[in-house]
Amino acid sequence: MELTITKQALEKVEENRDINDRYLFLTYDIDGCGCGVNGMPTISWKEEKEDSDIPVTCEEIPVIVHYQQKVFFAKNMKLDFNGQTFRLSSTEGMLNPFIPLNALQ
Repeated sequence: MELTITKQALEKVEENRDINDRYLFLTYDIDGCGCGVNGMPTISWKEEKEDSDIPVTCEEIPVIVHYQQKVFFAKNMKLDFNGQTFRLSSTEGMLNPFIPLNALQ
């Protein structure tokens, strides 16, 4: 699994990083979606890597995902920022076009 972060997205991600945040964490958010397969890929910061987290190849910053949630993400992804929200996409299509800034907090 690989993630490329655009310059605009990297700047905004870094602006919303606390001093203890070490990993950008890809998560599959199911809150309010009904069940475990209905959800949306999103991002957040995480201070520590757990045994259940696996690395995502990313040249810009350290990125991880929970090993059970990797199935919800594409092999090659791009994180972009459009001035208001983040967008997570892949060559197959859009994974989540509206990731709010507060997802990083």
